[in-house]
Amino acid sequence: MRQYLTRFLPHVAHKQRYTHRVYLITAESQESRFVRYRRIIRFPQLTMPLLAAYTPDHWEVIHADEIVQDVDFDLPCDAVGITANTPASIHAYSLAAEFRKRGVKVIIGGPHATLLPEEVAGHADAAVIGEADLLWPQILRDVEQNTLKPIYRCDTLPTLREMPSPRWDLIKGRWYGKGVTIATRGCPFACEYCTIPQMYNRTMRYRPVSEVAHEVERMPGRALILWDDNIAANKKYAKELFAALTPMKRWWTSQATMDCAEDDELLELAAKSGCKALFMGFETISQASLIGANKAHNNASKFRDAIAKMHSYGIAVQAGIVFGFDEEDKTIFESTVDFYREAGLDSATISVLIPFPNTPLFKRLDSQGRILTRDWSKYDGKKNVVYQPAQMSPHELLMGMEWAARQFYSLDSISRRMRLSKTGLWWNIPRNIGYHLALKNFGTVGFNPASPPFGLAPQHDVS
Repeated sequence: MRQYLTRFLPHVAHKQRYTHRVYLITAESQESRFVRYRRIIRFPQLTMPLLAAYTPDHWEVIHADEIVQDVDFDLPCDAVGITANTPASIHAYSLAAEFRKRGVKVIIGGPHATLLPEEVAGHADAAVIGEADLLWPQILRDVEQNTLKPIYRCDTLPTLREMPSPRWDLIKGRWYGKGVTIATRGCPFACEYCTIPQMYNRTMRYRPVSEVAHEVERMPGRALILWDDNIAANKKYAKELFAALTPMKRWWTSQATMDCAEDDELLELAAKSGCKALFMGFETISQASLIGANKAHNNASKFRDAIAKMHSYGIAVQAGIVFGFDEEDKTIFESTVDFYREAGLDSATISVLIPFPNTPLFKRLDSQGRILTRDWSKYDGKKNVVYQPAQMSPHELLMGMEWAARQFYSLDSISRRMRLSKTGLWWNIPRNIGYHLALKNFGTVGFNPASPPFGLAPQHDVS
């Protein structure tokens, strides 16, 4: 029994005397904190609560999620672990510097460390490439023995069998959505702009359905967030998982590709198991852009039908919308807003294209001399354009995205889309209003580069 508790519920295992303390920090850039703090829904990240579950029993774990908590530089600890994406990397370096000045060992992992490990190693005592699950206990042993290596690489991918439950008790500042976990890891596709292939080597892995089900039974709250990159990549597995979740009467959300809308059995099982919404990376309504980005598995001509099919099962769609592909001209902003209004899209995450370092997209643009800056703090996709677009200026791209976001989340647009969707209106409408209010208080209004007077003369480039 004790072994079971330690493996699956480490935070309720027997009390003991800690001999070491590690401070885990989910780093967020100032831009990200500003944006996400004003949103109604701010799902917690999974990385650190899961890493805490791999921490040896004699280490006490403290966690700071910068979306809702401040970092305490004077907290007594033996090691600091920081996870950071690319736009948060510069900020993560500043955090690391403060702790290292105090004599604390700092380990940095996450997407940016995997993309640029040598750079990260120059700002920390150790950088972690790839997944840290199997590496973390060894890293902490090395901290204890003062034998920390500059770089740790995940050479053996975790199977995900007997994966411990995340430390949900470390998730603070949220009254909803503490129930975060994964059922699968990875994505079989290799889109040009995506960092997932670098993180997971295009290798899909699956937890035993029975283990996921047992974990969900013990999870706090009713809401469940499955932080899978593609929950329905293996439809046979997904159907078994959804059937196992059904008796638990959870409300859950995850990410999937649009092809799941072509499988009625899968959607029926998903709906019965409590699926309320799925995030789908539609990216662009330009099929030429999708082909150019190595995402031809998306068929833009079927987006409208996919949304309608999801709605017929009571499942909302949140689309990832990205502007700035080479094949797109200045008309893309208005045509995109019009398309999704008419399709009744529930919500969208709207941004400009980000060429993350060492992705195929970055390498291509860099070889063409189109990368404008290597200031990673500007790789946020919201307030900066870091490359030269093919058919417009950087300023036009940024302003077009700003304009499209506000058009999509205007009160008239929300009303029109919700009348068409009719899906989960009790939470869908407040979520849309939340985006509307957040955008009103966030930055410039933007303009449509294709409309006079903006479509008549070039604007100044701003990177």
